[in-house]
Amino acid sequence: MRRRQFEAYLDKVFDWSARVAALPEGRQSLQHAWPKVFDSLFLGGAIQIPNLHRLEAECQGGVLRQRIGKLSEDAMGYALQRQEPTSLFSLGCEVARRLKRNGVLRSDWARGRLVAAVDGIEICSSYVRCCKACLEREVEHQVDGILRKDTQYYHRIVAVVLVSSDFPVPLGLRFQRQGEDEVACALPLLQELDRQLGRRFLDVLVGDAFYLRSEFVQKVEKLQLDWVFTLKENQPELLAEAERLTAGPPQTTRSSFPQEEFRLWHAPETYWPAADRSLQVVKTFRTQKKQRVALTPPGSPQKQKRTTEEVREESTNYYASNLELGSIPPTFIHQLARSRWRIDTEVFQTLTTQAHLKRPSVHRTTALVVLTLIRVLAYTLSMVFYHRQVVSHSRQTPPPFSEMARLLGYLFLIPRLDSS
Repeated sequence: MRRRQFEAYLDKVFDWSARVAALPEGRQSLQHAWPKVFDSLFLGGAIQIPNLHRLEAECQGGVLRQRIGKLSEDAMGYALQRQEPTSLFSLGCEVARRLKRNGVLRSDWARGRLVAAVDGIEICSSYVRCCKACLEREVEHQVDGILRKDTQYYHRIVAVVLVSSDFPVPLGLRFQRQGEDEVACALPLLQELDRQLGRRFLDVLVGDAFYLRSEFVQKVEKLQLDWVFTLKENQPELLAEAERLTAGPPQTTRSSFPQEEFRLWHAPETYWPAADRSLQVVKTFRTQKKQRVALTPPGSPQKQKRTTEEVREESTNYYASNLELGSIPPTFIHQLARSRWRIDTEVFQTLTTQAHLKRPSVHRTTALVVLTLIRVLAYTLSMVFYHRQVVSHSRQTPPPFSEMARLLGYLFLIPRLDSS
């Protein structure tokens, strides 16, 4: 990679510098322009700097010294608290529209559909209130060996992520508010995405059983979205009917014995009493052979050692959907439902371990929201750059995503001239 190649790519594809310069300014008096502060936070997120304190050091004498210059942690926090989150949400939607226009979001397995997953993640849990927007709950925990009940404060984010493309693309996120649950938080997010991205930008919404509610499903269908949700005990009548209809022999059986066995049942007309309607239900049964590492229990007279044993794991899952299959096999519903795991195993995990999503560098009402939106933007665009410029152009095994972020940081350093 060349120096500043990342920023050059963003300018070429997204006209990034002009879009950042057009962001509204929320401060009355300012020492540093908002585009400068935004660039420091965005590039800090791209090269995975964990917090504002470290970012201040990198701006003053580290990898961002020449690119950004001196910028204090207090100045960043002051600017973050006074910006409008909606402008950053709109910027993320502009990125998504450009990616779709450039054909980046196409996929073969989804049969031309754009599939988005909705899910939530908890951040910033503490026993001390840090801002007015903190949610609260009563929890029991051990303190010096004594079980105690305390008030715990936390934030919860609901995100909508495109999961049908070669790599997941976050489309938007929303902080859950007091009195809302995850589903109530997700609906305004989907409606705002529909308003900004346009009707039919997405085709299918997938999610956990928590979202399989008649009211939520009706409002999702008003957005002209097909949906696939996991079916569990939270809909007991529908689950009982699905179990009855899938009690016979499976319609599909696939086996790569002895590694895996897969069976699928399809009930195209399953009555849902809570919603007074019928829908499609798919049941799957999987048996997988896995290697499990067992450790000698502590206190055992035997020598401590690790042993590997083979185990067979069995799982049964039910999925409900309003999708009209036509000539498409019902295994497609199974594929759609399983794609939702990408939001957790790829997006949330990477944002937590590498983009430091759960570390509140600045924990104030608006500042936390704005900083999180910038971090997610940095993750999205660095992921686009990684797959479109690094992986696709690599003649050998490409470096992992975290290694690319480290290399991006080094490339901001200007090599010193040899005066000898």
